Amino acid sequence: MPDQAPQLRDVLDAQRIIAPYLDPTPVRRYPSLDGVAGCELFVKHENHQPTGAFKVRGGINLVSQLSSEQVGAGVFAASTGNHGQLVAYAASLFDVAATIFVPRAANPVKVSSMRSLGATVVEYGVDFDEARERCEEVARAHGARYIHSGDEPLLIAGVATATLELLEREPSLDVIVVPVGGGSGAAGACIVAKAVDPRIVVIGVQSEAAPAAYRAWREHRPVADEMHTFAEGLQTRVSFDLPQRILAEHLDDFILVADDELRAATLQMIELTRTLVEPAGAAPLAAVLSLRERLAGQRVALVCSGGNVSPAQLRDLLEWGL
Repeated sequence: MPDQAPQLRDVLDAQRIIAPYLDPTPVRRYPSLDGVAGCELFVKHENHQPTGAFKVRGGINLVSQLSSEQVGAGVFAASTGNHGQLVAYAASLFDVAATIFVPRAANPVKVSSMRSLGATVVEYGVDFDEARERCEEVARAHGARYIHSGDEPLLIAGVATATLELLEREPSLDVIVVPVGGGSGAAGACIVAKAVDPRIVVIGVQSEAAPAAYRAWREHRPVADEMHTFAEGLQTRVSFDLPQRILAEHLDDFILVADDELRAATLQMIELTRTLVEPAGAAPLAAVLSLRERLAGQRVALVCSGGNVSPAQLRDLLEWGL
């Protein structure tokens, strides 16, 4: 039987579980950012998490509920970086052995973070999906718990707590814009927003150079597609079943942006918020800028999903901007 989609009660349970381990992240206003976007922007700073990304919420919720047998066998995950960090961080909290498969060109900042948290990191394949396929194979051979980056109800319920915090702080939002790689963050935002106030519009955004999730949502079917984006938080060649089922029911709109739009938005976010933002975390601003006329004057939240930009990426972005 396919995994059931989390409900608001599951998110409330996750919030209770996560509370001893994570503080709420800030929601901040930046008048200069409003001027760029032409609307009232509220930035949900998930880049301030201990791992620098939103998914740590889901990791704690999931790993804290493993059985004793699963704890003994350890956990496996595949990642371009942020998912691996969440698994490594949560595993370190609950004394669980973690093995993370990453593509060979993975962000070195994220890889170093996983290793420092005690995870075994295996570099394999040219992209996320090659690493994922190998990781699934090895996890099965070891009888270990494989933690999928999207098809995990407990992970989605955990990351949805970010939107719960957001709406507790700003209940009168008109729009929430969320970056999409596998889709767990957008799925979580949909679950909470539509339960709290169905009038809130939830918009997903993905790179046009990695449009699998976008196409799956548009075409109402599983999709595999190209993956050429430089933004590793948005890198996936295939759509994920559980997030797509949730998005199909609740997501109001889904747009694609060019990688150059992501580069420009990342530089603007870094300059105007004075915080480190990775390209996936800047994708919501890129979407808002592309929808400027439609969103004019509205109260719009940007979920800044992460801030794990490497020094090399930052140098390349600055050189591109100049």
